Amino acid sequence: MRIAIIGNSGSGKSTLARKLANGNTTPILDLDTVIWEPNQIAIARDPDKVLADLEQFCSSHSEWIIEGCYATCILAVLRYQPELIFLEPGKEVCIGNCRNRSWEPHKYASRADQDSMLDFLLDWVGDYYRRDDDRSLQAHQALFDEYRGPKRLVTNSVGASVHSTRQNAAFR
Repeated sequence: MRIAIIGNSGSGKSTLARKLANGNTTPILDLDTVIWEPNQIAIARDPDKVLADLEQFCSSHSEWIIEGCYATCILAVLRYQPELIFLEPGKEVCIGNCRNRSWEPHKYASRADQDSMLDFLLDWVGDYYRRDDDRSLQAHQALFDEYRGPKRLVTNSVGASVHSTRQNAAFR
C-alpha cells in the first residue's frame, strides 16, 4: 500500500491516514514535518532538503502513507505510483474540523500555542478556494486531473469504509 493524500487543512487527511494504517506498521508522513523547520512556526526548510527527505522516506519503505496540502511534494512522490486521494469536503467541513482539532504536539509546544493560531488557520482554510499557490484548490485539482495512476476524489466527510480503490470513487 502506497497512498498520497492531498487536501485543504481540516479536510481529514491525518484522520484518513491513521484510518488507512489501521494500527499496523505502515509509516505515515505528515508533510508539515518535512516542510517546516522543527520547533519553529512558519519557517520553511530548504526545498532541496525537503525533496531529499521525501525520496529517503519513499525509497526506504515498501508501504507508506503521505499526507499534506503541498502539491509539489505530492507531485514528487507520484513516480512511486501511489493511490492519490484528493479530499475536498468543502469549506464548512474543513473549518468545523479545524475548530474541533485535537492538540497536535508534533506541531505545537502546547494546546494554547495551537489555539493562538486558530484564527489564522481559519482564514487560511477559507483562502484555499481563492489562492493559486501550491496549497490551493486549483493546484490540488490540477494535480489530481493530471495523475494517470490510481486515484479517488472524496467530496464528503471521510466515511467508515475505505476499501474501494476505484478511480474517482467516493468513500461510502
